[in-house]
Amino acid sequence: MKRKITIRLLAVIFIIFFGLALFYPMLVAFMRAFIADGQLSLDHFRAVFDKMPIGEVFMNSCLVALAAACLSVFLAVNLAYAINYTRMNKQLKKLSAIVVMVPMLLPTITYGFAIIYSIGNQGMVTRLFGVDAPNFYGFSGLMLGYTIYTLPVTYLMVNNAMKYIDSKYILVSRLMGDNKLKTLWITLLVPLIPSAISAFIQAFFMSFTDYGIPSYIGGNYEVIATTLYNQMLGTIPNFNHGAVTAIFMLLPAILSMILLYFLGRDDIAYESVQKMEVEKNTPRDAFFSCYSVLLMLFILVIFVPIFIVPFTQSWPYNMGFTLDHLASAFKDSGVMRSYRNSIMISAIVAVLGTLLAYLAAVATVRSNLNKGIKNVINVLSIISNTIPGMVLGLAMLLAINGTILKGSFIILIVANIVHYFSTPYLTLKNTLAKLSRSWETSAALMGDTFLDTIARIITPNILSSLWEVVSYYFINSMVTVSAVILLYSTRTILITTKIKELQYYNNFNEVFILSIMLFLTNVLARVVFNYLSERKKAKGGNAA
Repeated sequence: MKRKITIRLLAVIFIIFFGLALFYPMLVAFMRAFIADGQLSLDHFRAVFDKMPIGEVFMNSCLVALAAACLSVFLAVNLAYAINYTRMNKQLKKLSAIVVMVPMLLPTITYGFAIIYSIGNQGMVTRLFGVDAPNFYGFSGLMLGYTIYTLPVTYLMVNNAMKYIDSKYILVSRLMGDNKLKTLWITLLVPLIPSAISAFIQAFFMSFTDYGIPSYIGGNYEVIATTLYNQMLGTIPNFNHGAVTAIFMLLPAILSMILLYFLGRDDIAYESVQKMEVEKNTPRDAFFSCYSVLLMLFILVIFVPIFIVPFTQSWPYNMGFTLDHLASAFKDSGVMRSYRNSIMISAIVAVLGTLLAYLAAVATVRSNLNKGIKNVINVLSIISNTIPGMVLGLAMLLAINGTILKGSFIILIVANIVHYFSTPYLTLKNTLAKLSRSWETSAALMGDTFLDTIARIITPNILSSLWEVVSYYFINSMVTVSAVILLYSTRTILITTKIKELQYYNNFNEVFILSIMLFLTNVLARVVFNYLSERKKAKGGNAA
């Protein structure tokens, strides 16, 4: 009886939290969009269409997001193939897998600066080779930035799918006399299609909703994320028009959720997965080795100026080494305050977010909780994954406007926990599903309470996954822009929002110094959490 009460209490706490932190703010936002003068109305929609080219802005966002998603998936598929189905040097494979993750450690708001200082007119590469650079402000710059931004995610999704394709079907296809192209299509590309489409949808959604990249490099090519920002924090903020713009940002999210649901039903499953020794093919291996090296060089070249520019006298005219910009940056009290705030909030989010995701996963996987309540928790996790960060931020701002929560640390913590909840929850849910079902029964027979069982038996066996979730929450909270750009105040300024402030004043040296601080912090966090995770795996501390 106590066990049932404990589980139900956990479920109730979870549902109340998401009701207050997600559903109530979204309801307020919808009311702002659809209610005028106390009545259900489309007046705000008409006003938006009359005063701004919202349809054109929406299509701009769709077109550049589609282009970036196509390019990102194409690059990811080739890299995953090089790592899994060639005899490329093993060290090169490992290095490629590491370098492709670099963009995840930096906020998107720095991408625009990095592109311009790398391959723009006065960029490092263009000056080194003495060539004229194309104009990267607008569609081309956005497409490039979005591709770099989404590549780590599309690679992870495609690579994970490719690792679990059964290689024995390649041998069967060859024995049946199929040529190499047909074998490649039947045994590799066809099984990969659902995952590749899922990666494409995820890349499109990420690109469509990102605010950081277009905030600097968008130029005259206006996209919906910058439109929403201008509506809320422009010269004359208009909450009603902002709510309408947010509705338009939700449309791809709803479509993505529907498509991903149907794609999930079409995944090809193998009863067992067998790996074969990849045959030697010198031209193929040489080609993909070159491809991997070029892709790594491109990613590194884009971000290298971040680590060079602030240590030059006056880029690109005086390249002498100096630490003056570094000293100047730290004279600004806001720099260290923003850094401390980001560390504090990310640490709290990592702890509380992991705890919430863990309790939700335990309730849905390791309990006899009512199926309806389990479905509610699962649906909430899906919804949190499909609401863009800026839409969530706007909804929360509308819900707390005029209260003590406005501009507080609490609202920033809650926003990050909700925004990034889905992946940690699904990770822990999948891990818990692999543990023996008899553990709780044995513990109960020995007189342990349900919470004792979680603390003494279940938790030690999934510590590896817990550290991975902590790492995910911490790093994403450090680099987020969209989810917090509408919620911070001068007291609660974060490192990413400080970068936005410095961008406004064209203080690019300080921007890069903050970016270096953020990058090194995330690298250190990644190394520490990976070490803790791998140590538990080595000791058998994760049954997954």
